[in-house]
Amino acid sequence: MFKTGNYKIGFDIWGLTLFLAIMLPNFIWFAVPAVNDVLRNKSVTPLVDMIASVFQAVMVVALCVIVNKYCQKPMKKVLFRGIVILLVLYYIGWCLYYAGNINPAVILDLSIAPCLAFLLFSISRKNVVALLSASIFMLCHVLYGIMNFIM
Repeated sequence: MFKTGNYKIGFDIWGLTLFLAIMLPNFIWFAVPAVNDVLRNKSVTPLVDMIASVFQAVMVVALCVIVNKYCQKPMKKVLFRGIVILLVLYYIGWCLYYAGNINPAVILDLSIAPCLAFLLFSISRKNVVALLSASIFMLCHVLYGIMNFIM
């Protein structure tokens, strides 16, 4: 349940670490384009992209600076393992993308895996603000992937 008294402004290094781990392939992509780099094509969903960007920023801030005083630390093993598996799947998706294997499964992996990792982390931290913003970000991110590269 969301109770404002349960939250405080703080800093969650693990929220920042997760964000940076997910952004690492993106930083590489910005610097080193793939051979068949369809992700650089002009988007057909500018409004969805804008909404995604706003909620991504809210999510990152919430993951890093909104702390639930009652979250369990360390994180439950099942949630931690889930996040690690999703990161591995995400990295595999990027490797396939760079290898030229651009298909709906790869696009969905690049869209869904990082978002699910953010959702699991939000759940583990009992961070409702991050959970809601991550959910909206995921919806927009998946719509972007489907509408730009699958349909």
